[in-house]
Amino acid sequence: MREVDGILLRAVIYETEAYQGQNDQACHARRGATPRCQVMFEDAGHAYIYFTYGMHWMLNVVCEEKGTPAAVLIRAVFPLEGLAQMQALRPTLAGTVKWLDGPAKLTQALGLSGSMNGADLCDPESGLRVETGICVPSEMIQITPRIGIKYAPEPWQSMHWRWVVAYPKMADLIGQARIRENLPVSKETLPLTGLP
Repeated sequence: MREVDGILLRAVIYETEAYQGQNDQACHARRGATPRCQVMFEDAGHAYIYFTYGMHWMLNVVCEEKGTPAAVLIRAVFPLEGLAQMQALRPTLAGTVKWLDGPAKLTQALGLSGSMNGADLCDPESGLRVETGICVPSEMIQITPRIGIKYAPEPWQSMHWRWVVAYPKMADLIGQARIRENLPVSKETLPLTGLP
């Protein structure tokens, strides 16, 4: 959940990748703590947001105890609330399945930058936080090698540390959850699902 100018932006995460410690040769912490990755060495539950390729911000969640650098890259989200604001922040491909299916795309739509690096994602007052989501059956989760880490030697390129739920399956799960909660299910309440 993200709050921008008093507007709530909500989305469900459906693709992630893990980066685990100083031994992981694809992890930013492989060379130790630097100004860029220092937050990875801090307490779990904080945002690690870094700039890459001179143009994109990437959102990660720090996920180990203090001193053990590890984070999960958020690779894709399914938009739920605040769509008009998200579309204003990221108009490219808005209203299509490919709209928020990449880490740079979702940070644009959520209005994230380095100013949120280190944000406490567990604090209910934080402008960026992780909330309880929906239960995803394990058989719906695909586990694959990570993407875009050709710089890392083996076995790190082949580690199956990417988790993804296919977009149509995620849409179905969200629709079912809304029905269980007696919430409306329509094109307006669940965009990009093919609902009438």
